[in-house]
Amino acid sequence: MDRTNVSKIKRSQKESLLLREISRLLHQLSLEDTELGGLFVNRVELSKNKGMCFIYFYDPKGIESFKEKNKRLILYKPSLRKGIASALDARYTPELKFAFDEQFDKQQRIETIIEQVKKDFNKNSTQE
Repeated sequence: MDRTNVSKIKRSQKESLLLREISRLLHQLSLEDTELGGLFVNRVELSKNKGMCFIYFYDPKGIESFKEKNKRLILYKPSLRKGIASALDARYTPELKFAFDEQFDKQQRIETIIEQVKKDFNKNSTQE
């Protein structure tokens, strides 16, 4: 296995670990601060140098609701970093950057279209 594949595997493992830990911490925060309720962590991406962690959230109420909750999340950023640092056995804890996950909305629309095509196909095949 070449070096780039090993690097990708290690990055994916660390992203998975970060996703699990951030989700746990956010759940605890949402129990204490009801204004953060309804936020879901969809995915986590690390920068190439692993110094920045992009956390993508989904809010069923939309991007405007996320922007309001993001102001609140920023206040908890130091606590989240400290929680991540204590949970992970790593030399460095990456900086956190919060973003709305527009990819999730696109994925939902594509899945809806695929389901509609399946229904239309099944309906047409039974008519023949």
